[in-house]
Formats: sequence, structure tokens, C-alpha cells
Amino acid sequence: MPLTTSKSSSTPTARSRAASTCRVPPPTPIPTSPPPSAPRTSRSTRPTTLGPGSTCLAPRPRPTRSCRSSCITMAVVSSFAPRPTRCTTFSAPSWRPRSARRRLPKLPPRSGAPPPRSYDDAVEALRWVSTTEEEWLREGVDFSRCYLMGTSAGGNIAYHVGLRVCAAAADLEPLVIRGLILHHPFFGGSRRTESEVRLFNNQTLPVNVADKMWELSLPAGADRDHEYCNPTGGERSEEWERMKKLGWRVVVVAGSGDPLIDRQRELAAKLEAKGVEVVGLFGGEGDYHGVEIIEPAKAEPLFEKLKSNI
Repeated sequence: MPLTTSKSSSTPTARSRAASTCRVPPPTPIPTSPPPSAPRTSRSTRPTTLGPGSTCLAPRPRPTRSCRSSCITMAVVSSFAPRPTRCTTFSAPSWRPRSARRRLPKLPPRSGAPPPRSYDDAVEALRWVSTTEEEWLREGVDFSRCYLMGTSAGGNIAYHVGLRVCAAAADLEPLVIRGLILHHPFFGGSRRTESEVRLFNNQTLPVNVADKMWELSLPAGADRDHEYCNPTGGERSEEWERMKKLGWRVVVVAGSGDPLIDRQRELAAKLEAKGVEVVGLFGGEGDYHGVEIIEPAKAEPLFEKLKSNI
């Protein structure tokens, strides 16, 4: 439908009002001090959000707010655990701290096509955490028990960054990764699964939309069986063996209303078959892709389960 403009909208006041409502908020800078309510004496694990997923499905502020709200709720729920957690959120594309340009550990990239920029951004964030001299992190975080967590595309990022970290875990010391939390991880493949066929036209993540996102994201000429898309499409024995030797725990969260659930279950089963400790948290009927990010009432039960598994 063509847009129409009324006479009143042409006034300076109306134009300025329209501009103010369309203004995109600036990126949130990396924090340089803990929140005022956070005690500085206890050491804890800090969930960290690196650029929320679904930005191509909704305006930027919405997924950003949803991920931050979810992270804060996780911190509050976990604060009642014997080993409480606190929350910090970073937006990976929005910060390039000067300290990260100092001497940093080199994590080996996989052979073949260069990884997506988001993988590199996440690795850069880990490097910064491992080398930072920020007092609020050095004194307030237990670097010996950290998890990589991501939702949807973030789950894909967490998984692939985890594979790279496994190959060079010592280079990130004193940061020690204990495992992954893959929350509705965004994977795909050329072969249709039963859940993709059954939920092809679901309203949250239509399968043809997922296909288009992969077409835009994968290296030129690659299909959906590329390693970045299909984690079970090729041989991963060596990398999964490293996960096993490091004693990692991999938590896979999925919903029965998510067309990707069969792929998420398949990855969990293959990791478990290789001896990796896997915790599968598969939701009830109607739990769509990323439901806990959108519906806070669904999130708190999940966070209670995560609290007992990390």
C-alpha cells in the first residue's frame, strides 16, 4: 500500500515528532563499572549477551530489550542458588575496547571459508574478558567456571565459538569455559526433518524464512549442509572428543513448537553418543522458537532448571 502524507504531517513540529519516534537508539557501550546494586565482594558467573538474535525479524530495540530482560531475570533467579550469579550484557558489534588490541591469544580458525563476522566478534569478546584489567570483572567474577550461552543465532554462535575454544582452551586462561548453553540454537540442513515439515508455516519461524536467512548468511555457493549451518552434517569426532576431555557440559534447550527441534535433538544425541555430557531441556507442546525470550512466564522455570545444571 502506498504511503500517504496529510497536510498536518508536513509541519516542522510533525516532522520532528516523526523523526524522534523513528530514531534508533545508539549502541550500548561496554560498561566500565558494576551496577550499583551488585556487591563487589562475592565472586560469581556473569551471563553475557553478545548481540541478540532475530534482529532481521524485528526492529533492533525489541530483541535487544528482550535479551537484556531475560539476562537480568536469569541473574535474579540464580541469586538464590548456593553459588549465586550476576548479570552483565555486552553488545559485541558495538564495542572495540582499546585493551582488546593488546597482546591477545590466537584461537585457530577452521579450514575452508572464513567464519561469519559474528563468530569473530564473540571470540574477540572472550579475548577481552581473559585479558581485561577492569577491577569490577577481575574481583567480581569466578573465571574458573564460565559458560557460553546463546539464543537462536546466538546458540549457533556459541556452539561454533565453543569448537574453536576447545582447540585452544589454555590460550584463554584465566578464563575457563565449562560448557555451552544452546537455547533454541539456529541450525539447518538440506534434508527436511519431520518437525520442519510439520511446522513449515508456523508464525514464529517459517521454514522458508529460515532458508532465506541461510542463503544470505552462508559462503557463496554453499548449501545448508555447510558446517556453519548443519552441525551434524560432517565429521566432528575430533572436536567433540576435545569437549569430552575438557569435561564440558552441553545444555540444549528446545521447544516442541519449534521447527528446528529435530535438529537440536539430533545434535544432542550425537554429542551424547561421543561421550559428551549433555542435558536436554525440551519444552512442552506449543513452545515456539525462542519462547522464553518473549514470554517471561516461560523463562523463570527454565532459569530454575539451568541453575541446577551449571
